Amino acid sequence: MVSLKKKIIGKKTYYYLGHTYKENGKLKYKEIYVGSKLPTIDIITKTKSKLLHDIYKEKWFKKFSAIKKAYSDDLKKMPPVAKEKFFEDFVIKFTYDTSKIEGSSLSLNDVAELLERRRSPKDKPIEDIKEAEDHRKTFYQMIDYKGDLNLSILLKWHKDQFYQTKPNLAGKIRTYGVYIVGSKHRPPPANEVKRRLEGLFKWYNKEKNSMNPVELAAQIHLKFETIHPFGDGNGRTGRLILNFILNKNGYPMSNIKYVNRRGYYKALERANVDQDDTIFIQWFFRMYVKENSRYA
Repeated sequence: MVSLKKKIIGKKTYYYLGHTYKENGKLKYKEIYVGSKLPTIDIITKTKSKLLHDIYKEKWFKKFSAIKKAYSDDLKKMPPVAKEKFFEDFVIKFTYDTSKIEGSSLSLNDVAELLERRRSPKDKPIEDIKEAEDHRKTFYQMIDYKGDLNLSILLKWHKDQFYQTKPNLAGKIRTYGVYIVGSKHRPPPANEVKRRLEGLFKWYNKEKNSMNPVELAAQIHLKFETIHPFGDGNGRTGRLILNFILNKNGYPMSNIKYVNRRGYYKALERANVDQDDTIFIQWFFRMYVKENSRYA
């Protein structure tokens, strides 16, 4: 966590913004001088952003660049049929994990049979089957989409995923309060959702050309999940947004696995409860590098 420290040397007072973090199993500390007077919130916010950027750049960004290059080289070597199979394998695993996190009863084999061979599993809820099929369709729409992120495309992706199973809320911003089971974080009330979404896209348009794409993906996912703008389907839509940012910028997409859901939920919750975005961002960075170790 970033913290403000006061140092008194002789008769003079100095303020520093510092952050302790782990690198290669060892604790490291980095700080930036912010002045001889107690800094304002605005100065703290700007300095914190610079401090974290410097830390991320030093610790993570070179790894991300290496992953991007190796991934790009791999894709260039693939003939069209192999590339098609590569993305289909990803969407099967992604559909399974992102749906399983939200309570789907389908196994990985069920999803593979359904999406690859068009064989519906027996004795499984029709809702789970339809949502898996529609998630795949929406995923490919996201891949083919050449525009940029905005509210209209966000509502479309949500509607396309849930129009068959949740028609009353598909593609509609919630007008009621919601809560996240088992979490201490409470999403904002309904009357704040529109304003918060407008703020989200304003932030995105400001940062998209300057922020590292992996950090941008992690940040927007956290911000979106914090708002929780839909009555249901926020997790699946948020993970599509995350992968849209990665894919648009030439990075391998990420599949947050069902087996890692506890760490994922804990990182999201702690980031909100402690009001410290770095908790989730660092969790995602570690997971992303591990997930793409074959490219590093």
